[in-house]
Amino acid sequence: MTREYLKKASLTPASDASEVHATVKSILADIEAGRDDKAREYAAKFDRYEGNVLMTQDEIDAACDLVPEKLKADIRFAHDNVRRFAELQKGTTTDVEMEITPGFVAGQKVIPVDAAGCYVPGGRYSHIASAIMTVTTASVAGCKSITACSPPRPGVGVAPAIVYAAHICGAHNILAMGGVQGVAAMTYGLFGLPRANILVGPGNQFVAEAKRILFGRVGIDMIAGPTDSLILADKDADAHIVATDLVSQAEHGYNSPVWLVTDDRDLAVKVMDMVPGLIDDLPELNRENAFAAWRDYAEVIVCKDREDMAACSDEYAPEHLTVQAADLDWWLKKLTCYGSLFLGEETTVSYGDKATGTNHVLPTSGAASYTGGLSVHKYMKIVTWQRATRDGSKAVAEATARISRLEGMEGHARAADVRLAKYFPGENFDLSADG
Repeated sequence: MTREYLKKASLTPASDASEVHATVKSILADIEAGRDDKAREYAAKFDRYEGNVLMTQDEIDAACDLVPEKLKADIRFAHDNVRRFAELQKGTTTDVEMEITPGFVAGQKVIPVDAAGCYVPGGRYSHIASAIMTVTTASVAGCKSITACSPPRPGVGVAPAIVYAAHICGAHNILAMGGVQGVAAMTYGLFGLPRANILVGPGNQFVAEAKRILFGRVGIDMIAGPTDSLILADKDADAHIVATDLVSQAEHGYNSPVWLVTDDRDLAVKVMDMVPGLIDDLPELNRENAFAAWRDYAEVIVCKDREDMAACSDEYAPEHLTVQAADLDWWLKKLTCYGSLFLGEETTVSYGDKATGTNHVLPTSGAASYTGGLSVHKYMKIVTWQRATRDGSKAVAEATARISRLEGMEGHARAADVRLAKYFPGENFDLSADG
């Protein structure tokens, strides 16, 4: 049995990249030349906002006061989970050293970057969780300067819940500016901010393209596309839960792919029958996104067995991967390409998106085949060092001189020669390329 596509995507999540690239490149150049004033011009044009850009402590406090106590408690709950998981991750990377040869010691040192810029979407949806995910991990890493940047709303500013989340999670500065201009402000060090060493966080296609263009000048978490999700389900899966989970992820955007992979055709048909009704029951904006995503980008695939299901999933390398099938330990061991894995119906992507502690900034568009998502490690540089006694350097110097000459790099060889001559006068060394 070959794979059967009961539903095949008619589109792929690709925008007019050339047009977006040209627009973003032009904006970045304008802002780099015009600095703060030009950034404010773009904020007035795109954000329709002309208020204060770098929030004062009084403005932060006032915004925090607007957040209901129950929501504050929920944000603190999510922050605590993300913080504790980030601390656990940080503990897996430590300073180490070893004696390579007698008298020659090499090691690694883990150093956080100085300045992190955290982009928090705030247009169609107020992404409170993105503030928690990005700022908390930067804080745990030990970054000295953390700027949270989010699109302001006309006459309002940054959503109060985003301000509260960024504040309690450790942001040193909160920037009321969105889009390319916000990314540029953090990169170029506008409004008195330090220049960011790394930019993190999700955003629309213009934000993603700005990060792509600036990569190299600054570090980035990843080049992100539309969010995507895949569910692996067997005959015993609850069709209603599967369908609900698919719809819950399709609401992200009109071009957010969702995929169902199963070895049970009856389940696939049931899920496909349920999805339209679940979409119709959503609020209008969510309904429009989910309807377009399901219509144009969703796929339903029937495989011959679980081995084929696992292989199919790894080929897609989804951002979010849910398993609602028997023998969860088998799937955990078997699957290799995903941004984050959700095992069993008792958990769901929504949990990871908001509050469980694992990060929701994850690789999209198949990038999970070669990288993981945002973590405390993204803000940390693993650097190396070495130290040697004179006796310890002897064998290394001899090998270095000979290898260098074989490569034709005489200058490298002589850097070893002079040390051998100084430390071991009178000794004869065969340092020619042929040994």
